[in-house]
Amino acid sequence: MFFHKKLSHTITLHPSFLGPRMREFVTKRLYQDVEGTCTGRYGYIVAVIAILEIQMGKIIPGHGSAEFEVQYSAILFKPFKNEVMDAVVHTVTKMGFFASAGPLEIFVSQNLIPADMEFDPNVNPPSYHNEEVKIENGTLVRVKIAGTRIDATKIYAIGTIKEDYLGVIE
Repeated sequence: MFFHKKLSHTITLHPSFLGPRMREFVTKRLYQDVEGTCTGRYGYIVAVIAILEIQMGKIIPGHGSAEFEVQYSAILFKPFKNEVMDAVVHTVTKMGFFASAGPLEIFVSQNLIPADMEFDPNVNPPSYHNEEVKIENGTLVRVKIAGTRIDATKIYAIGTIKEDYLGVIE
């Protein structure tokens, strides 16, 4: 789920930023460029922990800007199949519900919800419920990741609450 990894990133600075505060500009730009982004290979970059090295800049011919290769360590978030996590429900439909676990969007299909839970579109907001619990917007649920799909900039997951110890957290 969470990992600590050393990564690198190339930063291009305009000539107006080249000067005594150049290191500060490179550091600030690194945080802006990478924190909160998703790489298909490593997952979401949650936070930059430390900047390990800023290599000497290389001037881009004919442009005047400089490129800096920055080595840094970061905390990464990447979900895996069969992993159990807590999420907050934000949309309930007849087909299932959507929940968020940080930046991860999880869809739980109606087929992966226990059979005793029924969808009720007539209540406001719509919900799945049985005699004991109710799943609606804002409900905290424990889901098991049944599968993931990774794009270049986003990770999607399918979850289930049909097994023991999964479902609404009270």
